[in-house]
Amino acid sequence: MDKKAVAEILDEMGTLFEIKGENPFKCRAYHNGARVVEALTQDIAELVKSDRIKEVKGIGPGLAETIKDLVSTGTSKSYESVKSSLPPGLLEMVKIQGLGPKRIKILFEKLKITSIPELKEACEKHRLAQLDGFGEKTEENILKGIELRTRVSDKHLYSAAKESGDEILKLLGRLKEVKRYEVAGSLRRKKEIIGDIDIVVSAEEKNRQKVFKAFVTHPAVESIIGQGETKASVVLNSGINCDMRIVGDAEYAFALNYFTGSKEHNVEMRSRARKVGWSLNEYEFSKIKGEKNVKRPPACKEEQDIYGALGLSYVPPELRENAGEFEAAERDKIPHLIEEKDLKGTFHCHTTASDGSNSLEEMVEAAEKLGWQYLGIADHSKVAVYANGLTPDRVKAQHKEIDRLNSSKKKFWIFKGTEVDILSDGTLDFTDKVLSSFDYVVASIHSKFKMTEAEATARVIRALKNKYVTMLGHPTGRLLLSRDGYPLNLNDVINAASDYGKSIEINAHPLRLDLDWRLVKYAKQKGVKICINPDAHNTDGLSDVRFGVGIARKGWLEPKNVVNCWPVKEVETFFSSIRS
Repeated sequence: MDKKAVAEILDEMGTLFEIKGENPFKCRAYHNGARVVEALTQDIAELVKSDRIKEVKGIGPGLAETIKDLVSTGTSKSYESVKSSLPPGLLEMVKIQGLGPKRIKILFEKLKITSIPELKEACEKHRLAQLDGFGEKTEENILKGIELRTRVSDKHLYSAAKESGDEILKLLGRLKEVKRYEVAGSLRRKKEIIGDIDIVVSAEEKNRQKVFKAFVTHPAVESIIGQGETKASVVLNSGINCDMRIVGDAEYAFALNYFTGSKEHNVEMRSRARKVGWSLNEYEFSKIKGEKNVKRPPACKEEQDIYGALGLSYVPPELRENAGEFEAAERDKIPHLIEEKDLKGTFHCHTTASDGSNSLEEMVEAAEKLGWQYLGIADHSKVAVYANGLTPDRVKAQHKEIDRLNSSKKKFWIFKGTEVDILSDGTLDFTDKVLSSFDYVVASIHSKFKMTEAEATARVIRALKNKYVTMLGHPTGRLLLSRDGYPLNLNDVINAASDYGKSIEINAHPLRLDLDWRLVKYAKQKGVKICINPDAHNTDGLSDVRFGVGIARKGWLEPKNVVNCWPVKEVETFFSSIRS
């Protein structure tokens, strides 16, 4: 078991202990242990093998034994014991917006509620209102949370689908019978939420069953839905359905294009083919019967050939949403989209000074290993007590530490930043004097989400007016598949950012991907510069920028539109220009 899986189980154990009403220190130890494991820079298997896991700060003897069992055997007696001591539905209830372990404990003990269906029925019959600390509004909010959970029950985060899809692609890369292969569907288009995984493969007919057998017997496959001559469907152990289609190599480009979609993009492709007398499907171009004076449709080895045959420049998968890409392709105006290799650093990152799991030095070292030229540190401001937010005195101490590190670096620069809370009235958690000491300021909302759209929009715009604010952090506060964002008129917010010369971040954390790609394009049109930030709380989190790059590509962004594609001096100039 790898460190990610171990951390997830430790965190789950902490939640289960909370539901059981165990000692708060014990619960906290498991939650903290999960963060420590997630932030490990050493190989967890080696730490266990050498028995040095118990020497890691934050890992006590009990935790160490649990970790040893999980790494060595994939489970542990303590985990199985606490999991079996409670109805399994209680853990599912934690995923409902507005519910936490303490409230679930009360519902279980007082009303014997053990599952989401039972919870829904209790809310509808107003049984929760009789409990202290609950009421009709609580019932209403829980029902909204259940509705959201039901709505997205068959949906998955892009990051989870990408990880699962990559496992299958590794297999295909090892099979000599496979000529070409690629993921298709919404995963290839880098949508933030994925339904199923689609994979298209090119292989000779005589080899197809061998490829299918390797696919359906892969360790990542939990069950087989069906298998035929050209398609096999399975459920992966991540819970995601995966379809594989195998075609001949002459059909591969057409199949990949068709199954990538989107549906709207495909409809327009077929319409354009008909205008020249051709029919287009997932296998080929063909002449429409009865059409005269129609030139013979070409064979297409690559997707580029399909677009070229229709008089279009190539449309990257991320743009295939029938949202202006055809008009741009007609005029050869498809932008040169940003790539991950264009990034030179990032700005929204946390350290152990607030609620991060790695020190400043460790974060910098990890950024250097990624080949970046700079890193911005933006720990929380003082009102974020839950996140160990920095006081002005602690800010000064951190700045001295950054100055010391910068003086020792020749080809790397650390920017001094903060993630300052936007208070309910739109003012900021630090005074202007403190804000002026930073190189840049990320302004974010972390509290009082339940405002009207007008109130929330005015709140954010007032914050953007502050001369020291550089960028807006996670603009809507959404958590994909679990929490809708607070209500905002984002067009007005983007217009204000444009007027005041401010940046907006694409928060690249897999749970956020916020700013939404549909609005990234509008921000580009308004001249708003974008920062792709991972909101990293440990060294591994830095690499989440790759998910933000996918959203940036869907929003038609080029390197010139993204601040962290610029060299240090240009970044410094941009930060200074905002304040002046």
